[in-house]
Amino acid sequence: QVQLVESGGGLVQAGGSLRLSCAASGNVFSNNVMGWYRQAPGKQRELVATLTSDGSTNYADSVKGRFTISRDNAKNTVNLQVNSLKPEDTAVYYCKVTTYYHPYLSSDYWGQGTQVTVSS
Repeated sequence: QVQLVESGGGLVQAGGSLRLSCAASGNVFSNNVMGWYRQAPGKQRELVATLTSDGSTNYADSVKGRFTISRDNAKNTVNLQVNSLKPEDTAVYYCKVTTYYHPYLSSDYWGQGTQVTVSS
C-alpha cells in the first residue's frame, strides 16, 4: 500500500503562484510514475503533469510553460509549481502514484486532493 498526503493548495489571484506538494509513504517501488491531476466542478478529472522515476515528463497543453513538476526520489515526494494561474485552473488537484512492482504489473494510488481556487 501507498499513502499520499498533499499540501499547498489555496486561494490565489489570477497571475499568482502556488506550490503543491505530495509526500508518498509505504511500498513506493523505485520504478514508478508520480503525477498531478485535477478536477473542476462538473468536469472529468484530467491529467496535469506526470514525471517518471527516470525523469521523463508529460504536461497537459493547457499548463505547458506555466506549471513545473519535480520530484525527490530519496524522499518520495512530488511537487507541482504552478505559475501564472488563471481562473480556469480552479480545481481540486490530486496526486497520483503508479508503482510498478513487476515489469507488467502496477498499482495506482490517489491522494485526497487539495483545492486550488483562482480569483479573477
